[in-house]
Amino acid sequence: MNSTLSLDRIRAALRSMPDTLEAIDGDGTRDERLVAHTRLGRTLRPAAVMMLLADHGDGQPRLVLTQRTAHLADHAGQISLPGGRVEAEDGSPEAAALREATEEIGADGGRIEILGVLPRYVTITAYDITPVVAATPAQHWRADPHEVADVFEIPLAHLLDDAHWRRDSLWREGRLREYWAVPWRERYIWGATAGMLRTFRNLLVSS
Repeated sequence: MNSTLSLDRIRAALRSMPDTLEAIDGDGTRDERLVAHTRLGRTLRPAAVMMLLADHGDGQPRLVLTQRTAHLADHAGQISLPGGRVEAEDGSPEAAALREATEEIGADGGRIEILGVLPRYVTITAYDITPVVAATPAQHWRADPHEVADVFEIPLAHLLDDAHWRRDSLWREGRLREYWAVPWRERYIWGATAGMLRTFRNLLVSS
């Protein structure tokens, strides 16, 4: 497996994505999460995130990530993909992801190409997330100070190398839950973000 994938190969992988590809979770499948939320009477909230690949012209696509601000009620300080709830006026997860990327990191939507979507990911907090894969020429990012403390990029090659991944665990709701993590320098990428990135990685290495 070549650790550097061109955008053309990524487009091809998304077009030929097998129906059997499942969203990777730490301690259960999407269907198991759906059953659990239904049993508890929870209504899933549609959301979308953007896996935005910045092309710097060197054949090394870089994934754009954010660090959330410390004062937020949910996932404060964590590493995230740009994204949020799908609003009625969005019309599609792709439109929602594009809107959120514009709001959170100051992305120029006119320079972003949607490449495809990955299998939906259901979180423990009852969000039904559609990961939208997109590409852009290198841009200057501008963080929304209310939601985003920092915007940074990591090489896609880092995510493709299985040696950088690990399984960690924590106690939550009375049980030990496992999850994927993929540290990058001083950053600790875990939880739903790492789960969706793991799905993306598995698709690319099998293509």
